[in-house]
Amino acid sequence: MKKLHPLILIVLLFAACTDKEQSVDAILESGNLSEIKAKRTELNNQQQDLRAKIERLNKYIQTHEEQDRPVLVTAQVVRDTVFKHFVEVQGNVDTNQNIVLNGEFSGVLTHIFVKEGQQVSRGQVLAKIDDGGLSSQVAQQETQLALAKTTFERQERLWEQNIGSEIQYLQAKANYEATENAVNQLRTQLSKTQITAPFSGVVDAVISDPGQLVIPGQTPIIRLLNLNDMYVKASIPENYLKNIKKGSQVIVNLRSIGKEFNGTVRQVSNYINPNTRSFDIEVAIPNEDGLVKPNLIATVKVNDYQSDEAIVIPESILQENAAGEMIAYTYKALNDSIGEAKRTLIEPGRSYENHVEVLSGLNEGDLLIYEGAKTLRDGQKVIIKN
Repeated sequence: MKKLHPLILIVLLFAACTDKEQSVDAILESGNLSEIKAKRTELNNQQQDLRAKIERLNKYIQTHEEQDRPVLVTAQVVRDTVFKHFVEVQGNVDTNQNIVLNGEFSGVLTHIFVKEGQQVSRGQVLAKIDDGGLSSQVAQQETQLALAKTTFERQERLWEQNIGSEIQYLQAKANYEATENAVNQLRTQLSKTQITAPFSGVVDAVISDPGQLVIPGQTPIIRLLNLNDMYVKASIPENYLKNIKKGSQVIVNLRSIGKEFNGTVRQVSNYINPNTRSFDIEVAIPNEDGLVKPNLIATVKVNDYQSDEAIVIPESILQENAAGEMIAYTYKALNDSIGEAKRTLIEPGRSYENHVEVLSGLNEGDLLIYEGAKTLRDGQKVIIKN
């Protein structure tokens, strides 16, 4: 309500002082300046006192008019919905097919047959080490093997025809087998002079150059990667162990390349790290365009809880009373246009992304007040603007 107009205030003052107008006239006629000033001071004090009383009346009227005026709010019907809670951790992209190939034979690196970025197939020869004459030894032994085999086969046919002695047959057999074993050993040694791809993939780096001396197991030659079988590895606090299993839903976000993937947990570690009190999970991720690289940092959200028929409300509309109880307001209709706000105590459950699951206090079909809920009081009149 508006405050009283100054003109009204003057009228009131005039009415209050009418009975004293004659005395004012009398004082003015007397011409006594001291009495005139004293009278003015008296009237000023009376005027200030009246203004203070009028201000109190205005405030009271305004407060009670605002309390009685319905407040505009928005409301929505409470419905059952699916509520999912995710635990968010940081993970790391990796692949099991990421290795550095070292030489297994001591010698000089003579050839590199591939370039960085080249696609290779499993078993393809990537590099060659000087065999130091080992191939010639193999050729000689293979000639000896052919002779030993022919001798053994002939002696075997004679022995089957009861011609010759048993000792001749056994000696031919032993010589053949010994020569064959020697050739196989030399072939194995010779195969180590070639660096071959253990799986299909891409040459990520050529580390050594031709002419470099190769020390078995110590000289890195080529790094080989397969980017088709990528996965994210993440550590989860042990208190989530009973809720996260193989097949749990996962959302993986690779912010650095602007990619997000939906997947499932493919492996849950059976080991708890005693230092971090956590266990590891693996999540397979696609890499059709080849942008996913090993050691990329990933944000991993793992679904550890789900309710298929839950009542979910925004956290922003909740209030907490002095007893620590959570409060929301529902709409109760009084007539076709006006209703009242009804305070409702609720039991909150898990919360995720600014929404909370309500375990009790609200039912499906309730009309829940959203906008304006923070300033309401129990029983206050409201109008729904939507």
